[in-house]
Amino acid sequence: MSRLITRLSTLAAGAGLCLALVGAGTSAARLEAQTDASAPAMVEPAATSGAPALRRLTESQYRATIADVFASDVPIAGRFERGLREQGLIAIGTSMGGMSPFSFEQYDISARSIAADVTSEKRRAQFVPCKPKAENAFDAACATKFIDSYGLKLFRRPLTRDEQARFLAVAKAAQVRLGGFHQGLEFALVGMLQSPHFLMRMERMEKDPARAGAWRLDAWSRAARLSYFLTNSTPDDELLRAAGAGDLDRPGGLQQQVDRLLASPRVEAAVRAFFWDMLQFDGFNDLFKDPSIYPAYNSNVARDAQEQTLRTIVSHLVTDSGDYRDLFTTRKTWLTRPLGVIYRVPVATRNGWEQAEYSAASQRSGILTDISMLALHSHPGRSSATLRGKSLREILLCQKVPDPPANVNFTAVDQVTRPGSTARMRLAEHNANPVCAGCHKLTDPIGLTLESFDGAGTFRAKENGVALDLSGSLSGTKFTGAQGLGKAFQENPATPTCLVDKLYRSAIGRATSDGEAPYLDYLGAKFAANGYRLPALMRAIALSRTFYAVTPPPAVADGKKSTKKEGSS
Repeated sequence: MSRLITRLSTLAAGAGLCLALVGAGTSAARLEAQTDASAPAMVEPAATSGAPALRRLTESQYRATIADVFASDVPIAGRFERGLREQGLIAIGTSMGGMSPFSFEQYDISARSIAADVTSEKRRAQFVPCKPKAENAFDAACATKFIDSYGLKLFRRPLTRDEQARFLAVAKAAQVRLGGFHQGLEFALVGMLQSPHFLMRMERMEKDPARAGAWRLDAWSRAARLSYFLTNSTPDDELLRAAGAGDLDRPGGLQQQVDRLLASPRVEAAVRAFFWDMLQFDGFNDLFKDPSIYPAYNSNVARDAQEQTLRTIVSHLVTDSGDYRDLFTTRKTWLTRPLGVIYRVPVATRNGWEQAEYSAASQRSGILTDISMLALHSHPGRSSATLRGKSLREILLCQKVPDPPANVNFTAVDQVTRPGSTARMRLAEHNANPVCAGCHKLTDPIGLTLESFDGAGTFRAKENGVALDLSGSLSGTKFTGAQGLGKAFQENPATPTCLVDKLYRSAIGRATSDGEAPYLDYLGAKFAANGYRLPALMRAIALSRTFYAVTPPPAVADGKKSTKKEGSS
């Protein structure tokens, strides 16, 4: 496993640029085309593709896979290393980072805890598909059935003969040494759970019979890519059956599986995982608020704040199949009692969640005014128009704002308690430095419109006794306050375009190339034509040829001698 060091890539940024669009080359013409819902249905264009992926399971995928293969109460004792975020997404970092010794150790701990529970005397009737002839003797037929069954589910493909023989030998050796047949199965299962074929999504390719000279993922790799995209978990029994039977090679068979998964409750987990990643909620692991300034903010608030936003997203986009853009203006939300203290809203439910709606007077609307967004992008003891503006551009508009130079003087903006001052006034002094002014012109006009909320996300009408100026602008549109900001994001054509780019990049686990720009334009047009509904966009991606297309290594593409057989990764 020490050889599992995955590909590293770097991005070169143009010198002196304060704003760089990332993704597949967003242009004004492209944005306009994608917001024209009256445009005729587009035919999927030919597009370039990337190499087969080698992606490490995320923590949520690992946990979901174990729950689906075994049961949700099977213990996972190990801890997980923080995911590597690349180009704004952990989903891309899964194909670009290595494994540390800590991760190897924790995967071993998890594998042993899972295997011990699955083969334990109290649960073996639930998980072991056969009974041995005797507990103190090796039953090859029963062991083979166990290994083949869980090998298919954990490796997301049938085991090779060599793999089957290797795990069978482990089971036999452990049984001989320890005396118990199920102890032998336990060690065989530990080996499968420690295998890179489980921990990594190793994609394999084959020639595309429908297009001369083209390549695609094989059926098992297509099933895995589809399942982790639409459910954030391993392929279920039906999808594995379809892959083995060749159903995914037929358009009707693929469509049946896509529609089945989109109609299942499991799609909610995929939507949650994507937006947790996109909104960078892993940042809550490092978030600290000064308790002397924000006494109501605590770990319960931090936990519930993330769940509040994710519940709102799932309710609106999946349950109600709503327009994605309306997430920035909706007043519907969910609250718990700890959140109610920050929002200053009474919550009747003692333990749990209740639906709520922001009042018009609250100056809140949409997820931009959720505590999760406001507190996460603020300092420990104060709000930050710059951090908020930067995060909104990068996360929701796919626009990169450079970090400040190392020698910037922050004295002016740090004087938070200076009588008669507001963040707008302090930033005006700070921005007198031309080195700072260029980038602050991008972040502050939108970040300052959220200054009616402090560093923990609580509403305030004044700062240091001074009424707040909440005027701002975005892409030439002027507005006032958080509600105006939400409306500006709702109407900005870059908002849905960014979602398309990030969702597709998350699904394939890599950056897109210039050659994929026509395909992203196609997806954007489909998204607009379907009323900016996320399930429809997910369906368009899952049914497209491009989603499963791969570019083989040059030696394979040219027909040269290779050490790898066709169909291998």
